[in-house]
Amino acid sequence: MKISGYLNLIADGLHNFTDGLAIGSTYLLGRTVGLTTTFTIFLHEIPHEIGDYAILIQNGCSRKKAIFLQLTTAFGALLGCLIGLLFHSAGTEVWATQTFLPITAGGFIYIATVSVIPELLSTNTGLKQSLMELLALIMGVLIMVAVAVFE
Repeated sequence: MKISGYLNLIADGLHNFTDGLAIGSTYLLGRTVGLTTTFTIFLHEIPHEIGDYAILIQNGCSRKKAIFLQLTTAFGALLGCLIGLLFHSAGTEVWATQTFLPITAGGFIYIATVSVIPELLSTNTGLKQSLMELLALIMGVLIMVAVAVFE
């Protein structure tokens, strides 16, 4: 496997860890917030993991090995969730939510501004594709606003 495949695995493991922290930490705020976060991260992970699988295949992994490696990175999410929930049992909920949620939110903003948006801007696509990407971005923002309002 090429070095970029290994780098992708490391990044995916860290990403899954922060997803787990977000899930575990939001359950400290309440069941509804936790379930909402779990559902939205689940929806976000489907295309993310398919993309990571494709990257591993392109970097020389067999299909079985790529699936196995993707499953191993998923343990990062379980570990992150466990750590987030352990802060609840230790009685440090306020500290955990004030620390983990901004870190994970910052990580998501970083990924969007450093990775996703520049990729969208650098790709030479037609007007129809650009409008679809803009519509998807606006829909994502509207969904986040709706979750914040109705939470």
